[in-house]
Amino acid sequence: MDFIHDRLIDGRQFKCLAILDEYTRENLALPIGRSIKSDDVLSELSRLMGLRGFPNFIRSDNGPEFVSINVRNWLGDLGVGTLFIEPGAPWQNGYVESFNSRFRDEFLNVEIFYSIKEARILAEKWRIAYNEIRPHSALNYMTPARFAASRGAADSASLGSAPSTAPRQEVERKQWAA
Repeated sequence: MDFIHDRLIDGRQFKCLAILDEYTRENLALPIGRSIKSDDVLSELSRLMGLRGFPNFIRSDNGPEFVSINVRNWLGDLGVGTLFIEPGAPWQNGYVESFNSRFRDEFLNVEIFYSIKEARILAEKWRIAYNEIRPHSALNYMTPARFAASRGAADSASLGSAPSTAPRQEVERKQWAA
């Protein structure tokens, strides 16, 4: 997960939180707000875990919203590992950095936003198109949604690209992170 910043037409800044699945390349969430704090990150992760199960790990930078005591304790209590990239090393979070570049080029640099609400609505439409219409070369030109559907639960143990040291929970676990 990572943040992307942009501005409304009146100059006010807003943030987007991009949460990706490293295995399927799906953009799981793209919430937008004037500010997004650690409690907002927890709320979004909780919603996603309710839908997709618990990941073995979550990769992010060392931003205060990601390394806060609340976030680390909450993830630790769930047995979800954290993989923090080194400061100044965005290549360690390559999937989300690649996504951020496409999101900026194909959406943020193309649209003019008059309100946060408009940015949220348009970003959600873009996110759905990214997952369901736009093919991905690393997925043999399948869309992320089609690739995910073709893998189903059979690959849940092999998702992601990094080992986890987190203890196994009794619930089915999937590794989605970025």
